[in-house]
Amino acid sequence: MTVPFATPDPQTVADSNLTDFARHAGMDGADYATLHRWSVTDLEGFWGAVWEYFDIDADTPYEQVLAEETMPGARWFTGATLNYAHHALRNLADDAVAVIALDETGSCYEVTAGRLRSQVASVAATLRDLGVGKGDRVVGYLPNTPHAIVAFLAAASLGAVWSVCGQDYAPKAAADRFAQLQPTVLIAADGYLFNGTTHDRRDATRELALALPTLKATLLVDHAGLPRPAQPYPSLVVPWEDAATRTERLACTPVEFDHPLWVVFSSGTTGLPKGIVHSHGGVLLEHLKTLGLHSDLGPGDRLLWYTTTHWMMWNLVASTLLTGATTCTYDGSPAPLAEPDVLWKLAARHQVTVFGTSPQYLLGMAKFGVDPAVHDLSSIRVVGCTGSALPASAYPWVRDHVGERVLLASISGGTDVVSGFAGSAPNTPVWAGELSAPHLGVALAAYDTEGRPVVDRVGELVVTRPMPSMPLYFWNDPDGTRYRDAYFSSYPGVWRHGDWITLTSHGSVIVHGRSDSTLNRNGVRLGSADIHDVVERLPEITEALVIGAEEPDGGYWMPLFVVLAAGVALDDALREKIREAIRSGASPRHVPDEILEVPGIPHTRTGKKLEVPVKRLLQGAPIEQVVNRGAVDAPDLIDHYARLGAEHRQRPVTHGPRR
Repeated sequence: MTVPFATPDPQTVADSNLTDFARHAGMDGADYATLHRWSVTDLEGFWGAVWEYFDIDADTPYEQVLAEETMPGARWFTGATLNYAHHALRNLADDAVAVIALDETGSCYEVTAGRLRSQVASVAATLRDLGVGKGDRVVGYLPNTPHAIVAFLAAASLGAVWSVCGQDYAPKAAADRFAQLQPTVLIAADGYLFNGTTHDRRDATRELALALPTLKATLLVDHAGLPRPAQPYPSLVVPWEDAATRTERLACTPVEFDHPLWVVFSSGTTGLPKGIVHSHGGVLLEHLKTLGLHSDLGPGDRLLWYTTTHWMMWNLVASTLLTGATTCTYDGSPAPLAEPDVLWKLAARHQVTVFGTSPQYLLGMAKFGVDPAVHDLSSIRVVGCTGSALPASAYPWVRDHVGERVLLASISGGTDVVSGFAGSAPNTPVWAGELSAPHLGVALAAYDTEGRPVVDRVGELVVTRPMPSMPLYFWNDPDGTRYRDAYFSSYPGVWRHGDWITLTSHGSVIVHGRSDSTLNRNGVRLGSADIHDVVERLPEITEALVIGAEEPDGGYWMPLFVVLAAGVALDDALREKIREAIRSGASPRHVPDEILEVPGIPHTRTGKKLEVPVKRLLQGAPIEQVVNRGAVDAPDLIDHYARLGAEHRQRPVTHGPRR
């Protein structure tokens, strides 16, 4: 068995919520594997215990934990009525700090629980006066500030359905999402801060409002301090300070367990974004489990997780309040040029206990010599990392530059379930480059091409039993066809997520990348993440993208695109260094045919590399059929890759590595 990179501290385990939960559930002393086995073989027992442990305050009690187990269509906690917002606002004393608002300049302000409750009550009353009720949609065009949390909780308290996206989305890209929902109210800020610049979004907000004909009103948030626009809006305009400063009593509307809470959208890179609908009850239980048990959050803790409002991690940032912990919002670049370590500085100043980020952030810190240890990070207990697989090389760096006793929790999940499939817990070992274990309540498996579960072999990530936070449905999908096609067409009754993973014999999970972008040379499969990990460790390379493209004549073209560090040239010596790194560190069978310098790698707005769209461009698919430019962080790069594909197709046919 592989030796773990780190093992859990016995005292930390003993003091954890997870140990207390196991005791509560009658499983005192059980190790993680035993708890997980119980959690997926006795779904009713496990989720019933989660309900009891976190003291869910239902207006109407449930009749049965799981009335119908079929996927899709599982029915959870039938008969129960409750409200997510009530649970988010109930666990902090009035004078306790609920939200800390941070930005890249280092400035901050605190929002107490009493003030948060009063603002939510005020905005909810304003929305109610504007005609918003149960089932109506309220949308936000907002940066990651307390305003977004207040607006969300106000909508949720009424039983309205919430959706939000960041203001780096162009108005059309935002409208592609929000217009589907036919919203009643838009809540938008005047601008946001990023890398030393205040971005004025007043005109963009007006353009978005004009694209949403169902709006009754727009609430305008004065966040950046810009003058109110004089141009007329298509509907009533309400200043945020008027909406949020009324004296009102908060009353949360009880709704069914499976009543829609929010709509989160797919990236929309290949077409109109899909609206994924989650429920009040499903999100409540799943996020209490994830944050309260896996991240061990509770009263006295503070979470700072860098995210934008359109990434599912923002939803977890808001849900931190469910546990009674303090959540931090952050407006700005994660590594502004003026102060690239500002997040670590803020974590130290505000005694953050759970710090969350992405693999690219940690790798960038290491590559550019940023040392977080110059700050007092002794309060940090967990460093969470998600968005893609965290390479093994990052683990020693976190230990040496953040803290020896810090739990490095690499997590894999998705917007689809707005939660994690696998990650860590206080009582799990950590293996470098691997996720410690499947999450509790997640019946995770790896399926081979015949649909059989495999261990220590690469397979498709599947979930064989339902989770409460699986989508209720897709928006505008009345018969469920798109929903079934997305997850259940490959293995009827089994959720296929679209990732390649390995479940190891020591209980961990290795994520290899998206299964629809897997490298398959001569029948030998390899995840693209395995190549990216090796290449991006090289100091000469800022970022890399490898593509395996099937060609019409049966050939297979596997180019590697690299973004070079400043002052580096892609000469024969560097090409050979890259090839040797791949041979020795990943696979000698997957040395690329070509290594090409590019000005950048395109990503979704949430930071995922556009592997499949780039693959299709290289194969000659028309741009308009492949990618929605508004969903891409650098749209001009799309034309660059389309040109590279056209140039390749004009060459004489040759196959095999071009050395």
